[in-house]
Amino acid sequence: MTSPTERHPSRRTEDPRIRRSWLVFAGTLVLLGLIAVFRVWVEPGPSSWAIAVLVVAVGAAAFGHRMAVRDLEAGRRAEAESFARILQGLSRSISPDAIVDAIVEELGAGTGADHVVIVRRRPDARVLEATLVNARTGGSTSSTLFPIADLEDPPDIGGGAGRREPIAISIDMGTIPTLPGGSHRSGRRAPRTAPAVDLPEPGAAGAAGAAAGVAGLRAARSRALDPDRLVADRIAARARDVFGLRYTLVRPLTTDGGIIGALVISRRTSGAWPAAAQRLLVGAAIEASAALSRAYSHRNAEARASTDALTGLPNRRYFDEFCALLSRRRRAEDSVGVLMIDIDKFKAVNDAHGHPVGDEVLRAVAAAIVSAVREDDVPARYGGEEFAVLLRNPTIDVAVEVGERVREAVAELDLSRFGVPSVRVSVGAAVAEDPAEPIVATIEQADRALYDAKRGGRDRVVAA
Repeated sequence: MTSPTERHPSRRTEDPRIRRSWLVFAGTLVLLGLIAVFRVWVEPGPSSWAIAVLVVAVGAAAFGHRMAVRDLEAGRRAEAESFARILQGLSRSISPDAIVDAIVEELGAGTGADHVVIVRRRPDARVLEATLVNARTGGSTSSTLFPIADLEDPPDIGGGAGRREPIAISIDMGTIPTLPGGSHRSGRRAPRTAPAVDLPEPGAAGAAGAAAGVAGLRAARSRALDPDRLVADRIAARARDVFGLRYTLVRPLTTDGGIIGALVISRRTSGAWPAAAQRLLVGAAIEASAALSRAYSHRNAEARASTDALTGLPNRRYFDEFCALLSRRRRAEDSVGVLMIDIDKFKAVNDAHGHPVGDEVLRAVAAAIVSAVREDDVPARYGGEEFAVLLRNPTIDVAVEVGERVREAVAELDLSRFGVPSVRVSVGAAVAEDPAEPIVATIEQADRALYDAKRGGRDRVVAA
């Protein structure tokens, strides 16, 4: 449970030095006030009244200044605490979804936004997932998908449709080591054509219009040097259209591999966003980018640990873990089958053509297995030239049929580009219809059936 000082940062104890200085100032001001009152009482006149008025004015100004300083300190403290809570939530988050949850609630409260939108690239698919959180209704959420082109297409730094023909202005950008889309020698001053910017019409606008034109030109130049901001702006425009948002502020989410999305806050009222809200959004975007980068790296590391680097199939570790998980979740009506597949005379292929060719054969066989099994089946490289397939809810006839499809798919491989005429596989099939039977026992039965196929002449499917 939070304490009153945690709910209201302005109530926290001030720095003792500040408090002492204000007490001295207040005491001095009270003393001056008494002196002014005494002078007005003893020697009334214009000078005495002027002194009294000045003392009152100074006192009012000092009181207003003190309240403004307290409000400023409270705001900065609240901003720092909001950012600290975001960091604390991110430190405990290990999944992208948890990172989203850790950001949106505190960001909405800290910035005064009505809505918070996190748009991020899904690591397992080429889509952008956009999550909208309504900060005014207790955090209700909705999600949708944005086209990946919003993220991947090069940013358009020119004018948009429906605008009058812009004027291109060449600006001396100063000494710039590198520029997006190219480079030049360090230390040279490189003229660069700025993005097309609409300049204000002369006449009625006058100096204000000229100032607006200069400001727009500077903004365009800044964005031209930051393509991530342009992409983030495009994502924010999509969010406004899809979710019906009005006044938004956006920052890109980036990793070492580039931009992966954007963090958008929105409100219904117009006007400039407070500096504190902008700072909090910038900090949240930086920390969210780092957290998402860690989460994606962790997921990639787990995927690499569970994937065979040569064939791209799950490895034996993943296969064994999946079988163990399935054993715990099997229902009474579920059956499980296993195919054990071994490439016939693979050692002869390695000896005759070398290991690089042998690796290509393994990749081709793995691809043939994937193409032959059913969508719910789980193929894996079990070790060496041996593969395994976990079959979901098969009969023994179905297991044999899938095994035959695998055998035929491998036999039809065209390996002539590697100088290998063809390869064959032997397959052992087993099915455990009793949920109480361990899957490990089914694997052993399929393995024995595989050896029966080898002893029976190879290039065949044998059921346990």
